Amino acid sequence: MDKRFVTFLVVAFLILTVNSLVMTWFAGDPPPPVDAPQQQAAAGGEPGENDAAANAADPDPADADPADVAAPADEPQDDDPAVADDPPAVAAQGEVEHPLTWATLGSVDPESGYRMLVIITSHGAAIERIELSGRNFRDLENTSGYLGHLALAREVDLKGVRARVVGPGTPAARAGLKPDDVIVAVGGERTPNVTAFENAVQQTEPGQSVELTIIRAGEEQKLDVELARYPLQVVRREAADPASLLMTLRGADEKELAGADGLIDGNWEIVAANDAQVTLRKQLPSGLVVTKRYGLAKVPDAERDNVMFPAYHVDFDLQIQLAEGSQPQTVAYQLDGATGLPIEGWWYANKISPHWGSAGIRDVVAGHYNGSRIAHEFMSAATIADDEEDVNPNWVPLSYIGVDAQYFAAVLIPKKKDPAVQWLASATPIRAGAVDPKNPRLLNTSFRVTSEPRQLQPGGEGLSHSFKLFAGPKKPELLGNAEYGLSELVQYGWFHWVARPMLVVLHFFYGIVGNYGLAIIMLTVMVRMAMFPLSRKQALGAQKMQQLQPEMKAIAEKYKKNPEQRMKAQQELFRKHSYNPLSGCLPLFIQMPIFIGLYRSLMVDVELRQAPLIPGLDWASNLAAPDMFLRWDTFMPGFVVHFLGPYLNILPLVTVALFLWQQKMFMPPPTDEQSALQQKMMRYMMIFMAFLFFKVASGLCLYFIASSLWGIAERKLLPKVQPAAGSATASAESKPNPQLAAKTTAGGNGAAAAKRKKQRGRR
Repeated sequence: MDKRFVTFLVVAFLILTVNSLVMTWFAGDPPPPVDAPQQQAAAGGEPGENDAAANAADPDPADADPADVAAPADEPQDDDPAVADDPPAVAAQGEVEHPLTWATLGSVDPESGYRMLVIITSHGAAIERIELSGRNFRDLENTSGYLGHLALAREVDLKGVRARVVGPGTPAARAGLKPDDVIVAVGGERTPNVTAFENAVQQTEPGQSVELTIIRAGEEQKLDVELARYPLQVVRREAADPASLLMTLRGADEKELAGADGLIDGNWEIVAANDAQVTLRKQLPSGLVVTKRYGLAKVPDAERDNVMFPAYHVDFDLQIQLAEGSQPQTVAYQLDGATGLPIEGWWYANKISPHWGSAGIRDVVAGHYNGSRIAHEFMSAATIADDEEDVNPNWVPLSYIGVDAQYFAAVLIPKKKDPAVQWLASATPIRAGAVDPKNPRLLNTSFRVTSEPRQLQPGGEGLSHSFKLFAGPKKPELLGNAEYGLSELVQYGWFHWVARPMLVVLHFFYGIVGNYGLAIIMLTVMVRMAMFPLSRKQALGAQKMQQLQPEMKAIAEKYKKNPEQRMKAQQELFRKHSYNPLSGCLPLFIQMPIFIGLYRSLMVDVELRQAPLIPGLDWASNLAAPDMFLRWDTFMPGFVVHFLGPYLNILPLVTVALFLWQQKMFMPPPTDEQSALQQKMMRYMMIFMAFLFFKVASGLCLYFIASSLWGIAERKLLPKVQPAAGSATASAESKPNPQLAAKTTAGGNGAAAAKRKKQRGRR
């Protein structure tokens, strides 16, 4: 075997091995599912609820948490949130304990006029979960039936689980489930603890009707629930990680104030709540009174179908006052950002970094004022996870700061009329979760802002700041709205000048046919038609190359031992027939930016995230992801799953098969051993590329398949150029080369010539 070919195989194997090790390091073990057993209980933040062993057994009533058994019933809903705008004076006194309760904003029903459902817990007055209500924003990985987030607690005496919150628009709410109802069975299967309930729900499917057996006011009732698909949870509390928008207070010495830990670990009082606004308050022993107010805008009826209407945000107001009779205090607040953004597609996702270096799955972005312009900052999750890196940049004066996922973002925007007025002393990324060395890109990241210290006087105006928390899809038109000003969150890389126009054309075709698969095919046809003059020239050049093969072979034989003369003779032959051997590379160089631009656009465009190739089929149901034909992680070796992912993908194999077919059909026969070796390497390179592109988006594979079929048809239908009569090429094709004939003829003139040469040697 040729040494060069062996070297090629060794190098290719080493590249695949290194790539496998890198992918294994970054991918690591798969993360736990979003709604794993105990997840709903863990969100409640109460001790003992996340103990799987305790849930699995029949618990003793004495072990039950009092808040679980005696969870409050429905909170009175105040239809006029304005009563909380002017809170009454509070006397300085000790901290008051409040029960653990929940409140909701908006609805998950798309017809409600709200774009999201926000679930707020009184534990830390934090956002526990934000679910998007649009039909285009569904969870792509959780395929079980969706009942709704219920913040479950064990009800030991009744052998069931208590629902402590029921979000409007959820299947549970439509079926009539209410907070404080105890669920004792799902579809006839008993649910004595949270684990049993989660297991029962995970066995269901969207669209399935199940019967809930509940106990309400001491009586058993039956509720029929039609389950739905899981909505996308753009913000959620992950296991033991903190919830979103937690805060604490610091003094003039930047140390946490006495009793301020209760702002995070304690329960706040919900003083007013309806579907548009929730107000919570907490009083500290020092006399400080802290108020958090969350608000959600409703989309006007006239804009109900306008997906670009800026309603993907939560208005957040923070107020700190000092009660009468207290001593003046200097305070500054420390506010943490959103946590738990989606990590869907962790095994294939490839986010684009605006700077050198790789991006994570959940990175931190920020914009800060640098004179009259805004400087946009980016820090990857892997950098934040690295203890050796400096992860404490200070991005002030701040324009925005947030967590950036592949298709969604959660960004905090200060609401101020004058950008020159600054509230904040620091703004920096933080780790919201523990660092897993095998999954540094999946780190649960967040951010932290700290205000400038301010001295508060008893009964005075206090400190009051307002923010906007954007939590929605990364649509360029939406992010560019003046309400947000976050257009820099969408990154296309160096080939943005190709990606942006291609997305415009792609969306135009989609508006005509209503299917992104067909739109990609139409885009491919448009690109190939525009490149037809070049591809035609390439095809004619390939035909001419085939016609020159006999003379090329003759030159190779004639100058077999003189490569320099052989090269000169070949160049003279090319000049004689006006053939440029590099002409076939021009279409490739032109297609490369188109290929990279389309790849970038598919990795960024949220519209393709849920777009199916064939509606109704689970296969290729997401053109922005691999086609996922068959899940094989249950029977394939672990290193295969780490390297290629948990699914067998068909479209990359079809793509490479078409590439190999094109090579076999149109590549001219080799003229010497070197060209034969090169062609052999190219065939193996196609197989090598199949491994590297095994996890690319199915929409990109569709582009390659359509482009390859177009190229094959173009070559087949293109008329072959016949050499002119009497030309050198025609002569070479019609008459055998004397030198070749002398070598290939076994007898006749060849034998006679050999005999005469031998006789001359004897004389």
